[in-house]
Amino acid sequence: MRPTLANPFYYLDNFQQVLDWVGLHHGDLLDATERAFLDRFQALPQAARALLVRLVMRKGVHFRASKLRYAEIGCPLAAAAPLVAEGWIDPAPALDLDALCRLLTRAELLAAFALPASLRKGELRDQLQPRAGEPRPLADWCPALAEQVFELKLEALCQRLRLLFFGNLRQDWSEFVLADLGIYRYEQVAFSPASRAFSSRAELDAYLALHQCRERLEAGEPAAALLSAIPAEPFASPWLESRRGKLLLKVGLQLERDGELALAAQVHAGNRYPGARARQIRVLERLGRTAEALVLGETAQAGPESESEAQQLERMLPRLRRAAGLPRLPRTAPAPLDELQLVLPRPPQGGRVEWAVAEHLAGTDAPVHYVENTLITGLFGLLCWEALFAPLPGAFCHPYHAAPADLARADFVSRRAALFAACLARLDDGSYAERIRQTWAEKHGLLSPFVVWPALDEALLERALACLPAAHLKRLFQRLLADLPNNRAGLPDLIQFWPAEGRYRLIEVKGPGDRLQDNQIRWLDYAVRHGLPVSVCYVRWAEP
Repeated sequence: MRPTLANPFYYLDNFQQVLDWVGLHHGDLLDATERAFLDRFQALPQAARALLVRLVMRKGVHFRASKLRYAEIGCPLAAAAPLVAEGWIDPAPALDLDALCRLLTRAELLAAFALPASLRKGELRDQLQPRAGEPRPLADWCPALAEQVFELKLEALCQRLRLLFFGNLRQDWSEFVLADLGIYRYEQVAFSPASRAFSSRAELDAYLALHQCRERLEAGEPAAALLSAIPAEPFASPWLESRRGKLLLKVGLQLERDGELALAAQVHAGNRYPGARARQIRVLERLGRTAEALVLGETAQAGPESESEAQQLERMLPRLRRAAGLPRLPRTAPAPLDELQLVLPRPPQGGRVEWAVAEHLAGTDAPVHYVENTLITGLFGLLCWEALFAPLPGAFCHPYHAAPADLARADFVSRRAALFAACLARLDDGSYAERIRQTWAEKHGLLSPFVVWPALDEALLERALACLPAAHLKRLFQRLLADLPNNRAGLPDLIQFWPAEGRYRLIEVKGPGDRLQDNQIRWLDYAVRHGLPVSVCYVRWAEP
């Protein structure tokens, strides 16, 4: 039986669930130290285990015993004794100046070092820097401060266990509490040995190495210094290779910002991650290597990786051709857009322009809903629920998935091609509406990457099913499937229904000074070219 928050040791039970799951599903990937931890942890007294989990779930690795006040644990010093004996916490860690300043309050620092009371905490650190010296225990820093400090020695080990359980480091221990409270509810997917996120210890180590490089980059370490730590050769695992490519793209972008364009060009050139090729063309252009940029651009135009890249090339290639002294090529005219021009009273402070337009356009027989990226994607998520949550290898590796782990991978749709085809076939045979209603009722409230439940109530659902033709839904869903990571966004803000006539229109709203974004332009162009009713509404505020 799953623990609830009525159980004061709920967090301990959740942690034990992770250990049991990892031992059962990933035992062959553990080293001797990790296997010993799983065995030894269960043998400790409950208070010791609970204290260790509390420390694991807190931020940082240094903790003051006086701050570890948990009624169900009791005395932290007594609870810590078995952990010290195991070597899992250090009872007298050497602290550097930064760790000391994080542990002590401003008042304690002032008292301990007799510093001017006017100094702020950041200034205190600067004042103490000349006295810092080597890291040392708190008793050596502040002899008069009777305080016990613990250092958690298991941070790396517990990070590995969390990674093995979740298959990522985005999710943390709070997932369990949110699930216990019923705030998060997850679709339950069958597991098999093939469902594991990692098939070898080497893959686990590679993931962590990439993660550490990303942390170093985000901490401000020079991008060029990270390149030696990133594998030069692609991974055999598509999942790991996608992570490597994404990291290289981030490194390349930072090199561009740092002005290291030649190195950025090299990084982008060796990267097959979406977006890297367009960045390489741009960097070559900035370097004055126009001929190379033009050749690469024309190659990309012959087989663009996405609509986004094709759109960027439409802007770059004319510029590159001019720089190369080549004649201008004819350009395809954009699809003509229906436009609305409105002059409206300025809404109250905090009021959205979309709401103002919706209120203005709505009529008794023509309601308007603010849906943006929720309605079309929601209908797609409901119709294609079985395909999205199919238990394919590597898609679901634990019970707390809000989305398939491979959702952002380039092969996400191709791996499920037959499943998606079966879902979209319901739009042809007329069974789609009943399937969408059934999924809405049976899965309501379960986390989904496409269905935002508060934005899709039953009334809106029924209006949409009554007014959006199946052929239009199929066109919309086909574009989503063409590039799920990018096409989930950029959909028009509003939808207006005429229920009596069984028709609708999508409306993109632009307030004063706002302009269409690239992903919005792509959606609007697609809608017009496929005969979907869409308008762009430009708003000016009436003079007071």
